[in-house]
Amino acid sequence: MWSYRAWRRRRILARHPVEPDTWVAVTHRLPILDGLSEDEIRLLQERAVLFLHDKHLSALPGVELDTVDRLALAAQAALPLLHLEELNWYQGFHEIVLYPDDFVSPQRHRDASGVVHEWDGEHSGEAWQQGPVILAWPGVQASGGWDAYNLVIHELAHKLDMLGGDANGLPPLHRDMRIQDWAGAMQDAYDRLNTQLDADPHASTAIDPYAAEDPTEFFAVTSEYFFSAPDLLHQAFPAVYAQLAQFYRQDPLTRLQRLQETHPDYRSHAKETPTATNG
Repeated sequence: MWSYRAWRRRRILARHPVEPDTWVAVTHRLPILDGLSEDEIRLLQERAVLFLHDKHLSALPGVELDTVDRLALAAQAALPLLHLEELNWYQGFHEIVLYPDDFVSPQRHRDASGVVHEWDGEHSGEAWQQGPVILAWPGVQASGGWDAYNLVIHELAHKLDMLGGDANGLPPLHRDMRIQDWAGAMQDAYDRLNTQLDADPHASTAIDPYAAEDPTEFFAVTSEYFFSAPDLLHQAFPAVYAQLAQFYRQDPLTRLQRLQETHPDYRSHAKETPTATNG
C-alpha cells in the first residue's frame, strides 16, 4: 500500500545526501553514539537529516555552523527517538535558536503560599510551550560525551514532556507502560533527592541537583543522564532508569558496559570523553 509518509521520507533523504566523510566526522565528535550497531547508526543519520529538514536552526551573530555542526546537533536530538516510531515526537515547534553564550531571561514562579516571584535568570537552554528551543552554542559544543551533560537532550526532553500540554514530568507513555509505575519511580527518586538537599543544600548528590527543582526538570535531567551517564543514573535511581529504558526503548547502560569491557579507550577512563569509533 502506498504511503505518503514513506514517500515523503524517501524524497527528503534523496534530496539531502550526507557524504560518508562528513558523517564519520559527526560520529567521532559524539562518543555517546559509540557502540551503536551499523543499522542504528544508519537510522540515526536518516533521522538527523529529517530533523534538520523539519526544524530551522537560527544561529545568532557569533555562532557559525558548518555541516558537521548541524548534523551533530541533529544526531543528538534524534538519539532519544532512535527506537521510537516516527510519530512526530518533536511537534509543536519549528525552530532552534542558537545563542553565542548563556542568556538572561525573565523567570516567574508562584510558591505554595501563592506569592509570585519574578527575577532574571541566566540559562544555557530553554524550551517554550508551542515555541522554539533556545540553546547556548557553547553548551551544545560541550555535549556529546559520556560525562553527565547534554544540553540538546535536556531541552528536547522538555518538548517530549510538553506533548500532553504543560510540562509536568510525564510525557505520553507507551501502551505497555503504566502511569502508576512511572509516577512511583519518579516521585520516590525526586523526593529522596530533595530530602538530601533539604538536609544539606551543598550536598554532593548522585545526579545534578538541578533535577530537584521540579518534576519537569527531574525528567529532563534524568533523560540527559540516561544517555550521557547511564551508569550514574542506574546506580542512584535504578527504578527511574528502568522507566526511561521502557520509554525510550533503549539501554545505554548495557551499551556503555560493553564498551568498557571490549574497547581500550573505555576501560580505564569510562567517564571521560573518549574518541573511540562507533560500531
